[in-house]
Amino acid sequence: MSQAKLSGIYTPNIVCLDIHGNINEGETRRYVDWLIDKGVHGLYPNGSTGEFTRFTAEERVRIIEIIADQVNGRVPILAGAAEANTRETIRACERYYDLGAKAVAIVSPFYYQIGPEAVYTYFKEIADNSPIDVTLYNIPLFASPIDVDTVARLADDCSRIIGIKDSSGDIPQMMRMIDRVRPNRPDFSFLTGWDPVLVPMMWVGADGGTNASSGVVPEITGKIFQLASTGQWELARDLQYRLLKLFDAMIFRSEFPEGFREAIKLRGFNTGVGRQPQGPELTAKLQVLSSELEKMLRDEGFMQEAQTNFQSNPTGNGIDIEVIVRGVMAELARRGLAQ
Repeated sequence: MSQAKLSGIYTPNIVCLDIHGNINEGETRRYVDWLIDKGVHGLYPNGSTGEFTRFTAEERVRIIEIIADQVNGRVPILAGAAEANTRETIRACERYYDLGAKAVAIVSPFYYQIGPEAVYTYFKEIADNSPIDVTLYNIPLFASPIDVDTVARLADDCSRIIGIKDSSGDIPQMMRMIDRVRPNRPDFSFLTGWDPVLVPMMWVGADGGTNASSGVVPEITGKIFQLASTGQWELARDLQYRLLKLFDAMIFRSEFPEGFREAIKLRGFNTGVGRQPQGPELTAKLQVLSSELEKMLRDEGFMQEAQTNFQSNPTGNGIDIEVIVRGVMAELARRGLAQ
């Protein structure tokens, strides 16, 4: 079993696709290297941001193979291993264990809405048969919720279950889980999957997050984690507000996760088009997203720099999110906080 506790920012990375919609291995590898160079604490492939339901089971395994090979032990991998039933999920756990993942994240059963006892037995069966550590994935928007009592039971009964990734954004829910579980399982990790509450979640005791924004601006999410971890809450809060503007634009101006794919493209990667057919309406929403990002840059006073960067970044679409990062990091440097 894994010894080190899961903590920090784990990036739920997208998969770059080619013009035919197939996995673009070379660009995905380049993106992985960039994320590691930017200081992310770990990678989380095959999650919601990675559109795991839109890939075949064979493709999901291939994604982990590519990322594990490229990472080569530099950072831990929390591999999404949710399949449609326990048998296939356990098989994925076995494969990802062989590939060297640190742990797997498994969403509670989706499509069928089931109750707490069924959720418990589902995870119990997986944990009892998995060779790799398991992290619960609570995302009630898409799957059967994992309530506090169930989390506590699983933590008590299954040493193989080492943490939870909670994407509800519910701060009291996080507090209740920590209060119930941590006294008996200090090794149990609590990660938030909802970017707008990264700072308050860490303030109440969470160990970090799996945040889609970290795939776009890993410098900012990494700095938030560092500030929060060292008790510099006011500075962390200021960055949280600035991150919120970017997050809102990416998630509300288009269909999830296309806004994040578009934003990563602006950081200089050929992400391609997601598996969900776009059509004119979604294309228009992505254009609105670009307009929103442009307005953000203008409000921050970065437009001249953005135009200069775009001229040297032919993969962009007229706006380079790099300027947002540089603006934030320049402010941190002014305060003597940049690394």
